[in-house]
Amino acid sequence: MFSAFKLSRPQISIFHSPSSPPSVAALNLLRSALSGPYPPNTKSQPLSFNLEVIEDKPPTPDQLRTISGYLPSASPDFFISSHPTVDTRPTSADAVNKLAAKNPKALKWPIVVDWSSGRAAVGDVEGVKRILEELRKQENSKAWVR
Repeated sequence: MFSAFKLSRPQISIFHSPSSPPSVAALNLLRSALSGPYPPNTKSQPLSFNLEVIEDKPPTPDQLRTISGYLPSASPDFFISSHPTVDTRPTSADAVNKLAAKNPKALKWPIVVDWSSGRAAVGDVEGVKRILEELRKQENSKAWVR
């Protein structure tokens, strides 16, 4: 009867490239937040969220459009790296997806998305830390209410 009031675990996706050092660091951070105290070196509990790892595959055009809406200002080329092999600046989500499918180094890895709260981080670990900090705050406020 009250199933609509059940709290679900946040859904976090990381579009990950093992050849990208920031992507490897972000994935390690996400996994450690699930398995150990967060923030690290505290007496806190691990965070509770579902982690989906999408390796060496760019977001779909629809996902890119959704992720863009989670960012303060993200034109399609915001997702594109400054790698020397990138010779074009796409102007649509479809073009970003096609370019990244042809040249994975064209994309800023990682792309981390909190689908449940509408947050995203592109190309850096600091943005992932901000997402995890917001999750921690949410969990703390839910624990206080119980």
